[in-house]
Amino acid sequence: MARRPRRNHSPAFKAKVALAAVKGDKTLAELAQQFDVHPNQITQWRSQLLENTAGVFGGTADAGPPPVDLKARSGG
Repeated sequence: MARRPRRNHSPAFKAKVALAAVKGDKTLAELAQQFDVHPNQITQWRSQLLENTAGVFGGTADAGPPPVDLKARSGG
């Protein structure tokens, strides 16, 4: 069986699949068959969606390190 060429999915398609996975109406196997993607890929997109949801409302999911104020440091 020949390998399928690598496919690039649009962000809109990934969001559609991830939202379908979050709904939970269908199993991963059913979604994988419906959208023609691997179940592990659906799980990954679902995780990314859930991790980054806070950013939609103005927050940040990963704030990172706090900013450093260089003026507050003393020279001595």
